[in-house]
Amino acid sequence: MANTTSGTATFEKGFSIADIVEESYERIGIQGVSGYQLKSARRSLNIIFQEWSNRGLHYWEIANNDITLVNNQNVYTMFRSTSDGTSSATAVYGVDDVLEASFRNADNVDFPLTKINRSAYQALSNKTDTGIPTQYYVQRLIDRVTITLYLTPGTDEAGKKLNYYYVKRIQDAGAYTNDADVPFRFVPCMIAGLSYYLAQKYAPDRIQVLKMLYEDELQRALNEDGSSSSSFITPKTYYPSV
Repeated sequence: MANTTSGTATFEKGFSIADIVEESYERIGIQGVSGYQLKSARRSLNIIFQEWSNRGLHYWEIANNDITLVNNQNVYTMFRSTSDGTSSATAVYGVDDVLEASFRNADNVDFPLTKINRSAYQALSNKTDTGIPTQYYVQRLIDRVTITLYLTPGTDEAGKKLNYYYVKRIQDAGAYTNDADVPFRFVPCMIAGLSYYLAQKYAPDRIQVLKMLYEDELQRALNEDGSSSSSFITPKTYYPSV
């Protein structure tokens, strides 16, 4: 006889912020929370999301987009929100970092750019030289992320595209009825993390145990979230007229 099952696989979609907070408090021995305790837990959950961002644990938030290049313009900006400004890329806000970028010509052929750090960009002798961009530098500020190109797009490159992959910030916890902006495989890790954070405030005797559980769940989620790919070396590329 076949097992009787629910026929659904959407548990995490109905797992609201309130459910996460309630489960986390129960793990430190507190039930029936309200008022300030709820506010405190939501604040801690947003701090956890920021911690994950620092650890690079938000790769389910990767997206792809284009920016139309402008003649003699080498800096392009994505703002944190619409209240901070208008992004160079249409309707792209909340960018945390830019992972990869390519110059895309009129035939939709991509030419990969090399990501460099601030020191390497500063060492470039003539930053106003124009041509097909070959390198880019990302600056992550409080209210925006900027992409600075080298070479600077000129008249031949204007109107063509900068195609890039970027990491979005994890959305804030928001209202208690909201669902968390994380995939199902990170739900145990999120609850373990919030329990650990709350223990620092309300159950100091459980801190060490909950920290170990949090790191264990975090590692499991990372192992599940990882993607395998072959290592390869990209040779230096010469860019002919495009």
